[in-house]
Amino acid sequence: MGLPKERDTSLSVQTPEGIEFILYPAGFLIRACSYSIDFAIQLIFIITAALTINSLIAIVGTWLWMLILFGVSWFYHVICEIFFKGQSLGKKILGLRVVRSDGSPINPGASFLRNLLRFADTFLFLYIIALICMSASNGFRRLGDWAADTLVIYTTNSLSNSRRFDMSWLSRYETVTPSKGLSYEEKQTILMFARRYPLMSKARADEIAGSYAHIFQNREQIAANCSDSEYLLGIAKKLSGECS
Repeated sequence: MGLPKERDTSLSVQTPEGIEFILYPAGFLIRACSYSIDFAIQLIFIITAALTINSLIAIVGTWLWMLILFGVSWFYHVICEIFFKGQSLGKKILGLRVVRSDGSPINPGASFLRNLLRFADTFLFLYIIALICMSASNGFRRLGDWAADTLVIYTTNSLSNSRRFDMSWLSRYETVTPSKGLSYEEKQTILMFARRYPLMSKARADEIAGSYAHIFQNREQIAANCSDSEYLLGIAKKLSGECS
């Protein structure tokens, strides 16, 4: 990337196609802010629910209140991570996302495991265990992340305005609209390829892009004699415009 590599600020991941991209793990402070937002949202939901069904609780007993409290406390994060692509409301606001360590989307089993161990990371609400684990680990992982093999990373949108990701040089390439919809992982791969492109020779860039670009190319773009790397850079230009 042309910058000195600092400890724990980035992790290199390689796709099966041989394309290397970088994940940027989120540190303790921003994750604490995200957790605080989520905690406030949970508290608002619990208070609203309590006021709404207060009369019903008086009839059926406090077990209903305990059930609601348990459900919100234990499954809020799991439900958000499964149905909103690894983002709780707090993470979405601050531009964070939970993924597997290889950059792939989090699955239900991993989400449940990482949140099941949240009680250990936040024992007695002191958060000391989480702080120690995140400070000592590669990628700022707490115990739940280690057990579930997950990472909390910055999303593409949250990084798009950073100087280190300035890709204004893509303006020299023609914008390309892929012939099919792209998944989050495919978008990440193409953007990371574009960010590393200035550090590679053209031959090396075409070699790497060739193993991936054929998935998206159609006959019209092939006939236009567009190289594989130029094709991916054209898609990256479109994606970077969507993130700005």
